[in-house]
Amino acid sequence: MKESLQAIEDYYYKKGLRGAALRKASSGDIEYMKILKKRQTQLTKNFRIKPSDRKKYVLSTNEDYEILNKIYRLEKKKLFNNDKTLLKLLRMQLENDWRTPIMRVLNELLRKYR
Repeated sequence: MKESLQAIEDYYYKKGLRGAALRKASSGDIEYMKILKKRQTQLTKNFRIKPSDRKKYVLSTNEDYEILNKIYRLEKKKLFNNDKTLLKLLRMQLENDWRTPIMRVLNELLRKYR
């Protein structure tokens, strides 16, 4: 039976692995990497993703590619500053360590409104 990425991640998650330990275990799993590469190849044909973004962001689901594609489309439009800020936040959510940039933004807001 051919496993899915989610099934493999669930297996490691049930073993108690989280965060970096989960990524390390799944990236060392041959079947996981084989499925992931196949999926990325298929999705890359459907969505043009910049090579720098492919390295920077975790694009493990179809939705991740769709989100980034929609961000690209919106960035081509003339946006209000609030909308540009929202797009930056959405990009952060695609990062492997998304908490750090969000904490940075929250700290800036706290300093601003002291």
